[in-house]
Amino acid sequence: MSSQYINQYIKVPLSISLKTIEEKGYTLSSSQYMDLNMPNRNFKFVKEFLSRPLKRSDLGNEIGSVNYITQSPFFFIRTKALQPHTFLPEITSETTLPIIPKVFVNNNLREGDLIISKDSNIGEIAILDRDYSNFMISGAIYKLPVKQNKYYLLAMLKHAIFREQLDFMVPKGATIRHAKTLFLDCKIPLPNIHAEETIQYVEMLTQAIVNKEKLIKERHENILLSIEEELINGKQQTDFEFEYPGIDEVFINGRLDTGLYNEKFKKWNYLVKNYKNGSADLISRGFDWSRGTSLEKNFIKTRVDSDKYQEGFYELVLPTNISLYGYVDKSLYIGTPTKLKTISKGDIIFGGEGFGKGRTYVVVEESNNVATNYHGIRIINKNKDLIESIFIRCFLAFWRSKGMIDFIGVGGSGGHCAPSYFHLIETPLFDKTKQSQIARLYHNGSLNYDFKTFSLVNFMEMDETYNVQAGIYELDKTAKQLKILLDRALDRIINDKAVDFFV
Repeated sequence: MSSQYINQYIKVPLSISLKTIEEKGYTLSSSQYMDLNMPNRNFKFVKEFLSRPLKRSDLGNEIGSVNYITQSPFFFIRTKALQPHTFLPEITSETTLPIIPKVFVNNNLREGDLIISKDSNIGEIAILDRDYSNFMISGAIYKLPVKQNKYYLLAMLKHAIFREQLDFMVPKGATIRHAKTLFLDCKIPLPNIHAEETIQYVEMLTQAIVNKEKLIKERHENILLSIEEELINGKQQTDFEFEYPGIDEVFINGRLDTGLYNEKFKKWNYLVKNYKNGSADLISRGFDWSRGTSLEKNFIKTRVDSDKYQEGFYELVLPTNISLYGYVDKSLYIGTPTKLKTISKGDIIFGGEGFGKGRTYVVVEESNNVATNYHGIRIINKNKDLIESIFIRCFLAFWRSKGMIDFIGVGGSGGHCAPSYFHLIETPLFDKTKQSQIARLYHNGSLNYDFKTFSLVNFMEMDETYNVQAGIYELDKTAKQLKILLDRALDRIINDKAVDFFV
């Protein structure tokens, strides 16, 4: 029987026998005849990794949108908190919602627990980076009771071998798909060659990636806290007093559709303007701007898109792919004869519109052939000071966390914060020492990460030593490098081949 591949690990036959149709109950649905293409026949089912069978208490609860409120000490974790690009849950105002305390159900969420989505984004999984004692999970999420080989299972559940199995097991056609507990019947391949060492290697890589993602979140929080403490401790003696806008203020701003008159905006703006060393708006400080090239076909005419690097293609850094923490989740590539505007070392990419509004990324290394789109605003430091550029990126992240970018911007559905409003972004004149301290949490260019020196014996210790001094940029960069090694190892296990460690 011949077959064709619809993806990497699932095959569907081009022809079937009458006997096979009879065995399948005379169904002609193509999904019923798909088969798993996994050369390695040594496997366990997901359910065999569990320390006990799943119980109803392992599943979250639905509380209904009527119980969502604006502020509460208790939160509801939605399935969208589980994302493919990270091992950790993404805790944001969109993924976790404050709820009425009386409907809170304690799911006993502890650091190291695995949670998996059975509905909507089926099969997405995350490991908890801390205790979430005041959070509950939705009725579409299971907490998995796993004690042994937890990180090996986590790695495989993040891999395409699991996603593709689950995808063809779950019925198609519904707007929201429901996997129930079908994920328990997915096969997880186990190594046959140097099995113990290989499992140890996979677990070490996965744990190291998780550790780096935890530290990225910590560095981000430390950046925000450092800026806030410096502003509060460095303010002039006068206290802020809120006043409603007068007619003169409205005429000066020339706007009514704005948050510039909001008490919270005025309070934080007052703190910056009353900082002991003074302040300057973004433009007066010496920054300029330039929008990226429009990538619409009616403008660039010819374009070829790719998820992987191709020689001569531009690498695209898009605002929608910039994370909350200031790194790029993924890059896309585009081939076109049209000359695109490229970004340079020290440039800040600022999301001007929509979901990515106010998200920022600073280019800390020399770059060639890297571009952004029209929604990516290139903020250029005419002072050619990398430390200052990194600090300003960190301050913009702080400003966004306080809602200040939303106050300045306009429009619905995410709105926009166009360069014409950059003069409204007031920045504090922290001294060089403080700027450097904050910038170092984002980038430390003096470090070296050398795979050639790693072994199963020393890897975790050497990686942890590196992490102590690494900034967000380095933590993300090395996590991506480890993910490449991890994917390579998992692919070889699936294909029943020996795994070369740290190669």
